[in-house]
Amino acid sequence: MSETQDPIQALLINARKTQILDAATKVFAEKGFHRATVKDIARTAGIADGTIYTYFANKTAVLVGLLNRLNETEQRAMHFEQGALQDTRSFMIAYLRQRLNFIFDNAEMMRAVLPEMLVNAELREIYLQQIIEPTVALGEHYYQSMIEQGQIRNIDPPLIVRSIAGTVLGLLIFSLLGDTQISERRDELPEVLTTLIFDGIHPPE
Repeated sequence: MSETQDPIQALLINARKTQILDAATKVFAEKGFHRATVKDIARTAGIADGTIYTYFANKTAVLVGLLNRLNETEQRAMHFEQGALQDTRSFMIAYLRQRLNFIFDNAEMMRAVLPEMLVNAELREIYLQQIIEPTVALGEHYYQSMIEQGQIRNIDPPLIVRSIAGTVLGLLIFSLLGDTQISERRDELPEVLTTLIFDGIHPPE
């Protein structure tokens, strides 16, 4: 019989990981991934260098931890399970609001990791295989289910998922570039995007 983790111990581990990832966000944003060191992260977190290696194998693993946090990897299955209990349009509005609020509130984290993502082939492969592909599979399953239930049109689920995700990422990049329409009107985006997805831009008949 496998041993279950002590819930108190699990909370302590998660708290320490959060502390390290918060520090890494600041350090990577200030110095960039290559110039940053584990020592820098430890100093910012207020812990010993060796403590980081208890939770992350190396600096790249810390960066992957940040990417998982941005992706909300651990929560995604629950998001889509909850979505299956709602009508598709209501879920889309709620889901986009939650995702947009989260990524905009964590924009500095994206600013810290995006440059390395663009130049580091090894990291891109890890991100694709360990984070993107499992998350996309969840989305594809959800949209395929909605098609089978007749809630949405029969459009290719893999392309639906990637198109919506790409739109959200593009809006974040606009925000990082300083676009004031995005930053000042972010609360309107979920409704606008949902209308665009469900109704398009064709005038009503």
